[in-house]
Amino acid sequence: METGMIARELNLKVMSGADKNNNATGGYTGDLLSDVMANAREGDIWITRQVHQNIVAVATLKDLAAIVLVNSCEPARDTLEKAMKENVVIMVSSQPAFELSGRIFNLLNSSK
Repeated sequence: METGMIARELNLKVMSGADKNNNATGGYTGDLLSDVMANAREGDIWITRQVHQNIVAVATLKDLAAIVLVNSCEPARDTLEKAMKENVVIMVSSQPAFELSGRIFNLLNSSK
């Protein structure tokens, strides 16, 4: 499912990469960068509370479809600048990680 469609379906605020419609094939929820680097897969949507610029590096390294920040957390200014430069999709949700993870899981499974 394309990241733009996920943003529309879940009312996510797109902060960067609005013109990029990546295909999301799965998801990973976690705040520990080393855990995400070890376990997230290419095409995953990463759900996190982290807002610093290292999230962009991890998303680029793992070729993730998007980063979704939870609890209405917005990326730091330098994070947003780096995401725009690297063309990484960052979206923001008002929902907590647990709820958002379930909703994304359901969306991805219903599109199969």
